[in-house]
Amino acid sequence: MKLLSVNVGRPRPVPYTDQPQGVTGIDKRPVDGLVRVAAPGPKGTGGSGVAGDAVCDTRHHGGDDQAVYAFAREDLDDWERELGRTLADGCFGENLTTDGLDVSGALIGERWRIGSEVVLEVTSGRIPCRTFQGHLAERGWARRFTRKGATGAYLRVIEPGGIRAGDSIEIVHRPDHGVTAAMEFRAVTTERELLPRLLAAGAALHPESLAKARKYVAAQAR
Repeated sequence: MKLLSVNVGRPRPVPYTDQPQGVTGIDKRPVDGLVRVAAPGPKGTGGSGVAGDAVCDTRHHGGDDQAVYAFAREDLDDWERELGRTLADGCFGENLTTDGLDVSGALIGERWRIGSEVVLEVTSGRIPCRTFQGHLAERGWARRFTRKGATGAYLRVIEPGGIRAGDSIEIVHRPDHGVTAAMEFRAVTTERELLPRLLAAGAALHPESLAKARKYVAAQAR
């Protein structure tokens, strides 16, 4: 398992975002050399955990529990075949494009060591938004992405440091609860009956998803 590329985005104006200034950093491109990764701070104030990467709409993106977004090259290749177009590393807005790692099948709370310093922890899957749909310019993209369910994974930074393309990825902790990023995604989008199962992931789960699961369970108990 290895890191194929580290990708960062610069702010640019687009017509397909509801970000107040009309800018987005979703168009991420691979960068060379060592890139610093660190916890960016709470959502709403903190942006990306990857140095040089822009998170323009901090209302919905970025922060400690969505510090880094990873997507598998294998899933990009699958979409290439389905869409009939080339998809470069970073084009899904991912900071990390991986090789040999089942990113959507990663467990909530699973920890990856990348290179010699950085440790990241899986928190949730990625919900497609208007900006993602506009960026890909594919008809019904949000619906298609949701239906496939290969969401990639958001991660928080446990141990900061530097990473670079070509670094090895090692799974250093894997919980036994069975709650994957893909399951979390389905639970908060199309299969709400799965929400109670998310509670097994505990505090490792993205706080917003944990709150949704608890609210659902409480409502069912009435």
